[in-house]
Amino acid sequence: MTAYVRMMQTLRTADERFDDLPDFPYAPRYCELPDGEGGTLRVAWVQDGPDRADPVLMLHGEPSWSYLYRKMIPVLAGAGHRVICPDLVGFGRSDKPTRREDHTYARHVEWMRALAFDVLDLRNVTLVGQDWGGLIGLRLAAEHPERFARLVVANTGLPNGEQPMAEIWWRFREAIQTAPKLDIGWFVQGGCRRQMSDAVRAGYDAPFPGDDYCAGPRAMPGLVPTSPDDPAAAANKTAWTKLCVSPTPMLVAFSDSDPITGPMAEIFKREMRGAQGVEHPVVRGAGHFLQEDAGEELADYIVKFLRR
Repeated sequence: MTAYVRMMQTLRTADERFDDLPDFPYAPRYCELPDGEGGTLRVAWVQDGPDRADPVLMLHGEPSWSYLYRKMIPVLAGAGHRVICPDLVGFGRSDKPTRREDHTYARHVEWMRALAFDVLDLRNVTLVGQDWGGLIGLRLAAEHPERFARLVVANTGLPNGEQPMAEIWWRFREAIQTAPKLDIGWFVQGGCRRQMSDAVRAGYDAPFPGDDYCAGPRAMPGLVPTSPDDPAAAANKTAWTKLCVSPTPMLVAFSDSDPITGPMAEIFKREMRGAQGVEHPVVRGAGHFLQEDAGEELADYIVKFLRR
């Protein structure tokens, strides 16, 4: 009797979709990672700054990609840091599994772990995590503390299903899961205070030429633990407990206008040992995607934090 092995089906966005992106001249780099089902996925990242410098690993969230960090990369690289911005699986130039069930919280953590440590062998890392970039990155920091020197949390959290989610988040989840067609640029604009140009909106749309490419953006809200019996709840609770007592310095750099994660800023400042004695900025006039609204300002705060 022959055993049936289900292969993960993926799509890859054509390179020409990424031609002439505003203010994003960085050439992509690629690696192949195990997909968890016997196949491989091509995962992309961009990099700038001195190769021998300690790395700043900047992880994006939902439904954006590394393009979100285009205002910050030159500031940090110019200050002498090695900046690495991956595209999560299902986003940007990375391969896109076509079924929502192919996306799990545990897989996204493992895919970024494999890139950061197995492929790039990053050490003395400064994590910058926003939105899902924090949900994934903070798990890595808790589970591999020897790899991290500093943590920067920006409009993010680490939910374990015991905290109520904001009503606006539930509306976002419903909208992105059920919309007949996803307009990614429109969703990113909805999380910003400042108006984006048509060209920038097109940059956010670039990875997703059709709805069959959008399983990742549609799946991610459903992976956020909203009850204690969620598959990721226990791992997140354990990670939070470890981070609370970790001496790794933490910068809490939230915006002043994020109705989704805003309340988490004070919780991080209060609960995290590494956040004590650190001057934490508030990024004014910025929404959920503070990298888009005020990327240079956020990058300046991070540069100062790295000089401590």
